[in-house]
Amino acid sequence: QVELRESGGGLVEPGGSLRLNCTVSSDTFLSIYVMAWYRQTPGNERELVASISGHGTTKYRDSVKGRFTISRDDTKKTLNLLMNSVKPEDTAVYYCHAGRNGLGPSALYAYWGQGTQVTVIS
Repeated sequence: QVELRESGGGLVEPGGSLRLNCTVSSDTFLSIYVMAWYRQTPGNERELVASISGHGTTKYRDSVKGRFTISRDDTKKTLNLLMNSVKPEDTAVYYCHAGRNGLGPSALYAYWGQGTQVTVIS
């Protein structure tokens, strides 16, 4: 069983920075999970923002490459997303995700946080 809790969302101006945090409660080694951040806007499907494997391999969606950085600390059981140079189109609810045997909704084991709102507004 894995429980995820996000924090760090809020209001930020365009060009600013924000750091999202996810605290993980797990009764298994966290390294067996791929960790990721997803985001969702009203009326749209949840989309993958960035992922990081247990070996530290990262992937980003094209629109955030060079601006966002995902990181994990399996000892502290945390997942972070550093968001730099934010844009209004980054506005969304951001979800922390842990996946095993897959990633996202199709993972055999998929766990989600409750989400944290990020609003980019001038």
